[in-house]
Amino acid sequence: MGIMKKLRLAAYAASLFAVAGVLPAVSAQAQGLPAGNGQAVDTIAAVVNDGVITQRELDGRVELISHRLQQQNAPIPPIDQLRSQVLNQMVLERIQLQKAKEDGIIVDDAAVQRTLERLAQANGMDLATYRTRIEAAGVPWSTFMRDARTELTLSKLREKEVDSRITVSDAEVANYIASQRGPNAGQTSDLHFQHIFIKAPLNASETDIEAAQAKANALLKEAQSGSKFESLAKSNSQASDAGKGGDMGFQPQSKLPPEFVTAASTLRPGEVNPSVIRTNDGFEIVRLVERRQGQGTAADAPKLVQTHVRHILLRVGDGMSEPQARQKLLEIRQEIGAGGDFAKFARTYSQDGSASQGGDLGWISPGETVPEFERAMNTLQDNQLSEPVRTEYGYHLIQVLGRRDAEGSIAQQMDLARQAIGQRKAEQAYADWLRQLRDSAYVDYKIAGMTPPHN
Repeated sequence: MGIMKKLRLAAYAASLFAVAGVLPAVSAQAQGLPAGNGQAVDTIAAVVNDGVITQRELDGRVELISHRLQQQNAPIPPIDQLRSQVLNQMVLERIQLQKAKEDGIIVDDAAVQRTLERLAQANGMDLATYRTRIEAAGVPWSTFMRDARTELTLSKLREKEVDSRITVSDAEVANYIASQRGPNAGQTSDLHFQHIFIKAPLNASETDIEAAQAKANALLKEAQSGSKFESLAKSNSQASDAGKGGDMGFQPQSKLPPEFVTAASTLRPGEVNPSVIRTNDGFEIVRLVERRQGQGTAADAPKLVQTHVRHILLRVGDGMSEPQARQKLLEIRQEIGAGGDFAKFARTYSQDGSASQGGDLGWISPGETVPEFERAMNTLQDNQLSEPVRTEYGYHLIQVLGRRDAEGSIAQQMDLARQAIGQRKAEQAYADWLRQLRDSAYVDYKIAGMTPPHN
């Protein structure tokens, strides 16, 4: 299937050489190991809790990254800016390693060896060949092994502190499945509203209608200003559900007033409709609580949609810059649009394992590709070509060939959706956790002009 089938190990291997989005996970020097000759350093770059990052460690990391950028023919930031970025990254890594030690997290040699073997296999090589490739890129194998150990340590830390605490509700699963169906799905949703009803039938007197409308407008302003909707409904609504705070529960769209359905099309969950709704019976102030995929019999239950997709990948680096990769894909896109054979271009230019199959990745389920690729894929009509899409692997030209309901039981499909949602929630939770960890740490920069990053 090629590299787009999501592999955490493959993503890790790529991250070892990334800076500005391409920083290596952590170098030997960044872990506080002795420098080449083992001599003690005489300056400190930063104090991190009860540890330090030395100037020699920082210089070693900056040199490693500069060398890698040169190999990629990528622009190198001004030295002060690069040094600042690198030191901030090292500080964050050091804080995490200290937390891992505090939590008693240990990675043994056998786990490191298995990881290296799996990385080699994921890249289509045996371990000896993979080692030669890494060293040819200017990274000592001992450093790469230590980086692998560090990455495993941080992964175990993340699992304990973040991933294990993520929960996904059934409503989130249903909404996610509905969102994966592509631009032509036309699926309906059940809607959960709260409302405040002010009675004013069409045959009421003009005075009564005006008074009812004025009252509704005043209540709308209160609801928009932050007043609790439930309390306003209990005190003012003339509907039978006023005692429940106007809670209508989930209703299929077919059982709701058409005006409610129209309002829901522009509302996000939690929002109050910005205008009063006039119905045959009176005036309505409505708040959308939540929406979910329409429920019905087992045959009508939400189903996970798979996408048949193909792509052309151009990697950045090894002689090709970002502008060059993007421009080349734009040229290929234009030729395909004029009648060119996508599969032929993929076999000629794509730098993914799927090239020999004309770029065909087969049927993809939600969560199987990196988020940037999946988001672009889900916006495409069948046979439509994307613009160049940037991911951690490089630039992609994407084409959707078709969509289908995934095979397997509804329960199995919902389990897949739950995994995909959990992964995305974990990414956000991890970013939040890192910020909190950084904010709670003691960090003292010893380099003149160096300041903490802005969150």
